[in-house]
Amino acid sequence: MKYYFNPLTYVVAAALSFFAVQQALAQTTLNEVVVKTGKIRDAATSAEVGSAEIAAQHAVTRDTASLLQDIPGVHLYGAGGVSSLPVIHGLADDRLRITIDGMDFISSCANHMNPPLSYLDPGNVAKIKVYAGISPVSVGGDSIGGTIVAETAAPQFAAPGQRSLIKGEVGSFYRSNNNAIGGNLSATLANEFFSINYSGAITTADNYKAGGNFKTTTATGRPGHTLPLDEVGSTAYKSLTHTVGIALRADNHLLEAKLGYQNVPYQFYPNQRMDMLDNEQKRINVRYLGQYNWGTFDSRVYYEAVDHYMNFGDDKQLVYGTAVNGMPMYSRGRTLGFNLKSDVELTRDDLLRVGALYQHYTLRDWWPPSGTGAMSPLDFENINHGKRDRLGFFAEWERYFNPQWTTLLGARYEHLETDADNVHGYGNMMGNQIPDSAAFNAHGHKRKDDNVDLTALARYTPNNMLDLELGLARKVRTPNLYERYTWSTWGMAAIMNNFVGDGNGYVGNMDLKPEKAYTAALTIDLHAAEREWEVKATPYFTYVDDYVDAIRIPGATTNNQFVVLRYANHSAYLYGVDLSGRAVLAKTSLGEFGVRGLMNYTRGENKKTGDDLYNIMPLNGKLTFTHQYSSWSNAIELVGATRKNDVSSVRNEIHTKGYFLTNLRTSYTWKNIRVDLGVENLFDRLYYLPLGGAYTGQGMTMGINGIPYGIAVPGMGRSVYAGLNIKF
Repeated sequence: MKYYFNPLTYVVAAALSFFAVQQALAQTTLNEVVVKTGKIRDAATSAEVGSAEIAAQHAVTRDTASLLQDIPGVHLYGAGGVSSLPVIHGLADDRLRITIDGMDFISSCANHMNPPLSYLDPGNVAKIKVYAGISPVSVGGDSIGGTIVAETAAPQFAAPGQRSLIKGEVGSFYRSNNNAIGGNLSATLANEFFSINYSGAITTADNYKAGGNFKTTTATGRPGHTLPLDEVGSTAYKSLTHTVGIALRADNHLLEAKLGYQNVPYQFYPNQRMDMLDNEQKRINVRYLGQYNWGTFDSRVYYEAVDHYMNFGDDKQLVYGTAVNGMPMYSRGRTLGFNLKSDVELTRDDLLRVGALYQHYTLRDWWPPSGTGAMSPLDFENINHGKRDRLGFFAEWERYFNPQWTTLLGARYEHLETDADNVHGYGNMMGNQIPDSAAFNAHGHKRKDDNVDLTALARYTPNNMLDLELGLARKVRTPNLYERYTWSTWGMAAIMNNFVGDGNGYVGNMDLKPEKAYTAALTIDLHAAEREWEVKATPYFTYVDDYVDAIRIPGATTNNQFVVLRYANHSAYLYGVDLSGRAVLAKTSLGEFGVRGLMNYTRGENKKTGDDLYNIMPLNGKLTFTHQYSSWSNAIELVGATRKNDVSSVRNEIHTKGYFLTNLRTSYTWKNIRVDLGVENLFDRLYYLPLGGAYTGQGMTMGINGIPYGIAVPGMGRSVYAGLNIKF
């Protein structure tokens, strides 16, 4: 395979240009390194989950994506216990840009079991910022649904004159329903110029139980192993994460390196045919940040290595007849990236952001032979030496006209190339492997895309009680390698390529075009002058040209079973509204009483076929009554959703019933100690996750219809939790 495009040349040139500019413009130094943010980019267009909100969730969840559930417009696709996939306005997974400390990770798994946020434990997160729908080009790129920016803690240094800084934190938690237990530890040692930090976490959990019986069989296909009718199979997991950070500071310069390691010995999936039986990620991220009289320069280079293994977990049948003993599946992903950004203060009222990005990603996905029958004698090459190169540049101008008007205009260009080598199956005639691979190999595989993003935002503040923000955007995403280069129509192979959890099989389409989304959104923010109460409403509309949807392969006509689908470009639209608000109800001698709430509605439709888009959250909401008395905090949460009737017919998507849940929370904080107690799903309701997908958590999952169809994944029943966190 020959590559004629060498983006590294342009990246090196861009890096040299940036360094030349920053050195030429550097004339004065500042006392500390601080990245300045604009007046509009971090206003109504974004929401942030900070350290206080994250601390309140430490005992509730170890799934970092779950930290986003109180942000209007954000929901979660169900997946493994620490690997949920965020959704923004009906667009999920690779349709979002998700960065961790400025690094863009790509899921190296045919089932997307290792999404970016799964590599962070909540205890290692300092803050997460979400740009829903309209995201500035400076944080966007290769996405159409929004941006999620997660950051670990910034390096800490001793104060001037202080000899050393030693501090740390240790925590633990327990949840009763699935016997989840874990702990986290962090420690920092620093002087005024040097800092070293370690943070680590471990968590383990058994299968969880629903609020009642939701299935009719206890069989798992494993001799002597059954599951109770209320136990949700394939929901156990174990995860270990470690991060070491080293930083040097001198005047207005910061140089830091972070090394991360994660190992997941097992994470089972209730909505996938396979389970993750080992996942190892190693990463290094080196950053330089400098502040000058003209603005800031931020650069980083990072490398990620992922080795991933899947097979059938404890609750799924392993042996099929006498010929097949499991189905080993391996994937190997490698990512090298550069990210360069500068904020240039043109005038007191004008801020220019410019930047460049390069990412080189390679993937090998192969399935070794198993036994001597249909899955032998060769490796099944699902994606053979796949490649995805991405090179981008952006410029963004923010203008402060007066206290009432601020605008932001931005443009971004990205060039993407994807490619893969020829493939073959197990080497036998089973399931059309030979004709399918021959058809795939007969065509050239290299694809090139030139994508342009545009964003315009205007913020108007007529008085101290009202903010209005209007945004328009064009966003483009190139399909991922699994969407373009998976090739087998054999049902057994196709169902192993599924990252939406609907139980169906998927076949790639190397001629898929990039998705092009056109979005308009208006945010109305009405509030008290001192923000003692506020109400926000954000209606939005998105039209997507060349939306990557699915069509059935010939012969897949059944409407009450799992089927095989092929990715295809269609046009689609999504629209909806996010509502949120909060208020202080009373301040008394017994403390402060308040209320906060949110409600979301999203609708999505395939314009070409008239079918509903897959996995769109129905009308839903949350109402929380809060009480704060000194260091004691309490909350009663009421969470609900209506019945999901708008479902994807082509996928035979499962309807879910409406539900209403009650959660109780309390916490007490001393100077350095925090204790959390609570009950989730207080009344032990049986309910089904609207975005949880189809239940494939037990039994003969290798056969496309070897398990019952029509069961949605249920949510967790009643669970009591407790958490303890100590700072030193």
